[in-house]
Amino acid sequence: MPMTTDLRAAVIGLGSMGANHARVLGDLPGVQLCGVADADAERVHRAINGRPIPGFATAAELFETTKPDLVSVVVPTGLHEAVALEAIGHGVNVLVEKPIAATMEAASRIAAAAHERGVVLTVGHIERFNPAVRELKRRLDEGQGGAVLQIRARRVGPFPHRIRDVGVIHDLAPHDIDIMRYLLGDEIERVYAESRRHIATDNEDLFAGMIHFRGGAMGILDINWLTPTKERSLTVLCERGMFHVDYAAQHLAFFENYAAAAREGVFGSVTEGPMTRYPIANREPLRVELEAFRDAVANRGPAPVSAHDGMTALAVAEALVRSANERCPVTVDEVPQA
Repeated sequence: MPMTTDLRAAVIGLGSMGANHARVLGDLPGVQLCGVADADAERVHRAINGRPIPGFATAAELFETTKPDLVSVVVPTGLHEAVALEAIGHGVNVLVEKPIAATMEAASRIAAAAHERGVVLTVGHIERFNPAVRELKRRLDEGQGGAVLQIRARRVGPFPHRIRDVGVIHDLAPHDIDIMRYLLGDEIERVYAESRRHIATDNEDLFAGMIHFRGGAMGILDINWLTPTKERSLTVLCERGMFHVDYAAQHLAFFENYAAAAREGVFGSVTEGPMTRYPIANREPLRVELEAFRDAVANRGPAPVSAHDGMTALAVAEALVRSANERCPVTVDEVPQA
């Protein structure tokens, strides 16, 4: 992407994810990492790692001193609104990690402020930038599998002791809610969930969810912080077969329904057919995401993942929490376009 001068970038929040933002932005072409901020001085020290990059204890100091063009907001969810609004108030383009905010009201205020100030606001739904997911999206759009019947996500692993401000639904489910919407190009009509709290925190750490799309496809979410081994996988069941994605390995495979392939247009039975694994050019999804953010800022939009997308994922997550608490199906409120 041709640029006459590098864009000045900053990172606020230097936990494990924020430190990775700083690492990638530190050597991203067309970008100069001009500052990082975190209340924890040791985190700042590790992120700088001997490089001539200023570190700050507060976002206010960073904005006043460095004047960045773009910023990654990677603070705890409860602080997203305050930090994002501060950045927008300084005219800085913002990538806010998912979920966009702790509440829909907070998310609406962030989106409105960005619109009024005319800055790019994007939400860090990183799985959209996984090369295997992008290849799956291309094949689904081309109709390779036929109509999608069901999409199932499994996102499990050990308890992350760094996270205490939200439960597993708000922390992990937005990944797969967003990916399901992205792949199907469809909206979610209603949800049903069951959850439980096993480790002594204030929020759920295990849940199973059902999602109904307007077009008829079913979504299934199996997400927890209680599994000793980490798994990030997605299956898309179609009339002509099933796609399987391993997010971490960036593998994409298709298991053919031989009966459907043999009798085009007739789906009266299902028989096992050949499996094809597609070659994927592996890339770090965070790097792809930050490249897209950089390009959006340079071109003054559009955002790679819109505020509407982020707010819709949050609305579905909130509906899942409500469903689990009330033990009944919940209709998802439509999020209006900006």
